[in-house]
Amino acid sequence: MTPRHLRFLSLPLAVLLVAACTSAAATPVPTLTPLITPAPSVATSVAPPVAATPTANACDKSKLTTLTAGKLTIGTDNPAYPPYFQAPDSGNAPKPWELGDPTNGQGFESATAYAIAGKLGYATADVTWTVVPFDNSYKPGAKTFDLYLAQVSYTADRAGAVDLSDGYYFVNQAIVALKANPVSGAKNVADLAKYKFGAQQGTTAYDTIQNTIKPTAAASVYSTNDAAIQALKAKQIDAIVVDLPTAFYMTGAQIDNSVIVGQFPAATGPDAEHFSVVLAKGSPLTTCVNQAIGALKTDGTLAQITKTWLSDKASAPVFATK
Repeated sequence: MTPRHLRFLSLPLAVLLVAACTSAAATPVPTLTPLITPAPSVATSVAPPVAATPTANACDKSKLTTLTAGKLTIGTDNPAYPPYFQAPDSGNAPKPWELGDPTNGQGFESATAYAIAGKLGYATADVTWTVVPFDNSYKPGAKTFDLYLAQVSYTADRAGAVDLSDGYYFVNQAIVALKANPVSGAKNVADLAKYKFGAQQGTTAYDTIQNTIKPTAAASVYSTNDAAIQALKAKQIDAIVVDLPTAFYMTGAQIDNSVIVGQFPAATGPDAEHFSVVLAKGSPLTTCVNQAIGALKTDGTLAQITKTWLSDKASAPVFATK
């Protein structure tokens, strides 16, 4: 993704997206049932609770090993882009955050992070956030976070250096261009080959350029999506490849007179691109995070978060493969 991957067809719908990302009324982080409910400490007349299974018991908050005992440290990139992180209703995000505020529980990834924390037994007050550049999140070595959410797509290479959770969002790639650029009329993948594309370094968006579009001109690589946007505005590139939610935000709030040219068909099965929570390699939290994500899928919480922040918007056209 962009983020990082920044994570519709008409202006009104784009405006609707921006409204959702920037002015939605703040709603409290939902109270979530932890994966483990502690048994009463005093005997009562009711039947004793059923003993937890060893796997579930290992995910009791009291048994979780985190950087700070009793606290959960979550990392993300900065700027914290909508719709993944929501800006405050008024004023700027608190320092050090730019654009969005991860700490308010608003936006797709902020809400998802707090939902996972809740399933692990952590209250909102027990969660702290830290800035970690996207590329640093999956480098080998010690981590300054327990969990990391910043539209990090699963790849085998990344999984060799860190633990990557089960998917919490399945995503496909899209193309953003200025309406005046001829690439905006492309209908299929073959139409795209003659144009020059840009993407953020280290993302699956860049992989899409190389492996799916296969343009005749070498792709331009940028350290941030903001740098790619500036190159697009300066007409140094014809289009940017990003994940679809990011494309919504770019066309709705960041680039005037722009359009989502189209999206690529989503992969299915084990190859489906998805965002994963990043953890240190061999983290004792990984199994519990996967259990939390599974529980959020089962009880409908994750679907509701996705609907609130990333769905109910018009779809961009899907490129024909021929």
